[in-house]
Amino acid sequence: MMLKNFDEMEQFVLAQPAPRKVALAAAHDADALGSLLMAVDKGVAEAVLIGKKDEICALLTDMGRDPDAFTIIDESDDRAMANKAVELVHEGKADMPMKGLMHTSTFMKAILDKEIGLREPDALLSQASIFEIPEKGRLLIISDCAVNIQPDLEQKIKITENAVTLAHTLGIEQPKIAVLSAVEVVNPKIQNTVDARAMKERLEGKYLIDGPLALDNAIDKAAAKHKGIGGPVAGDADILIVPDLWSGNIFTKGLVFFAHLRSAGTLNGLKTPVVMSSRTDTVENKYLSILAAALQSIQNKRAQ
Repeated sequence: MMLKNFDEMEQFVLAQPAPRKVALAAAHDADALGSLLMAVDKGVAEAVLIGKKDEICALLTDMGRDPDAFTIIDESDDRAMANKAVELVHEGKADMPMKGLMHTSTFMKAILDKEIGLREPDALLSQASIFEIPEKGRLLIISDCAVNIQPDLEQKIKITENAVTLAHTLGIEQPKIAVLSAVEVVNPKIQNTVDARAMKERLEGKYLIDGPLALDNAIDKAAAKHKGIGGPVAGDADILIVPDLWSGNIFTKGLVFFAHLRSAGTLNGLKTPVVMSSRTDTVENKYLSILAAALQSIQNKRAQ
């Protein structure tokens, strides 16, 4: 079943047995803790809280919760917190780690650690955002907006493959992929148009993919028709592959802060889901990232 919005995603996750266990590193953060408690209250997740115990207990008390009702692991060092969260997942004692009040670089060092880390061999780590588009009644994937700064052709292909895997978890069996640029024709002076055409030639037949496509031609059928662009992807993309981190980051933050769209962030190319939201995400969007990770966990276990 194709999931068309986050409410349907939540219903699907809640229909599965046993909530996912989330290990929150540096849980002494009101927003991260609040989003995880939202997931706990809804039955989406169970919580393991790692960090400064006194501060965590104080936050829980302020939120009207009994600290004794939670598993709390006392750690004062950020690196130790991140390592413990990943270690619990590595040992099968939790389903996914989540970043709280710490630098992303510290958290990522634990995720990529050779001994306890979660990276898949030969896989490329990439980020993807899932946006709910009410006007179209669907979910839209945009990648990579946070990890790969200026990916080359081979990296863009792996980013696309990761995004397709994510689309499959959403029930999109044959996602339509648009490789974005500022224009829809190849221009040797614009390298990302050259890459987009090469991606189309390499992946066509395996995926429904087109590029280069400007944003309007990728998501609006009337715009595509006006410019004489046909094919199954034009105006109807499920996945948008952005040229680089800068364009993706600006684009997705515009959707959040100007259009106020609901969104979830995902990390892909790993053995397990990971929850790593932006520090400026709302509590609701942090919760939606937990929800998306729970969905990935469920679908991964089904595929095993």
